[in-house]
Amino acid sequence: MHVSRRSGTHLFPLALLEDSIVSHSTSKDLYKAPRTDISQNQGKFRIHFNFPGRNHPTHDDHGYGPLSAVVESFMDPGTLIRMHPHQNEEIISWVPTGVMRHDDRDGNKLVTDQDHLMIMGAGSGFWHAEETLQDDPPLRMLQIFVRPHSLGLPPTIQHEGIPDPTPNEWRTLFGPEGTDNALTVRNDVFLHDIHLADGASVALPTQPDWDTYFYVFEGSIEADSRSFNEAESGLYVGGDELRLSATADSIVVAFVINPAAPITKQGTIGR
Repeated sequence: MHVSRRSGTHLFPLALLEDSIVSHSTSKDLYKAPRTDISQNQGKFRIHFNFPGRNHPTHDDHGYGPLSAVVESFMDPGTLIRMHPHQNEEIISWVPTGVMRHDDRDGNKLVTDQDHLMIMGAGSGFWHAEETLQDDPPLRMLQIFVRPHSLGLPPTIQHEGIPDPTPNEWRTLFGPEGTDNALTVRNDVFLHDIHLADGASVALPTQPDWDTYFYVFEGSIEADSRSFNEAESGLYVGGDELRLSATADSIVVAFVINPAAPITKQGTIGR
């Protein structure tokens, strides 16, 4: 089983990723993982893989239910990732910093930035390229891989403007297909983000019988009397309220996940 995340001809084998061990710190129903050491450096393009299932010490899957991976990606100005294929995965591009330019074989030319979100439902097969121009700012983004409920679905692409963030309030960016969200994925995952000011506190999004994985994109927070710094993550499987308190201006993403959702594991990357 291999990851075919491509820049030119480079491949990153998923077997190597799965063999890496994440250290865990558990308290009650909150499982913490440190900054990942699973990375690939291709010079102007650098990626860091976060696997939510690795937060839990007894979980035997690198993913957690429908959420396969959260990949922190960096592209320098003037970088092209040539046309390459994906299958059987939902790929979400969340871009709080910089500009990501998308091209595909269907003729779509789209720009994703802090005001837009893009979701590619690769389904039976989808080819695309990514680029930053020489005069674009450096790009730092998350590419999120969701496992669809079924194989061979029709390829789709969604690219929509998103509401301006309200300080210290969660913003919902996508939800499962069939919900009233403007952007959807084909399995049971919600994505929320928040810009949390230093000293502010907020409850983590939860839903009965679902679990929540959060990732600190910027800044630092405390939860359950423990610190989570930039690029660290937590998996919360408890039913009670869990509060996040910022110890610096922070940006946090939270995925509310149905761990019992039917999943497939044949994505190009998000297996």
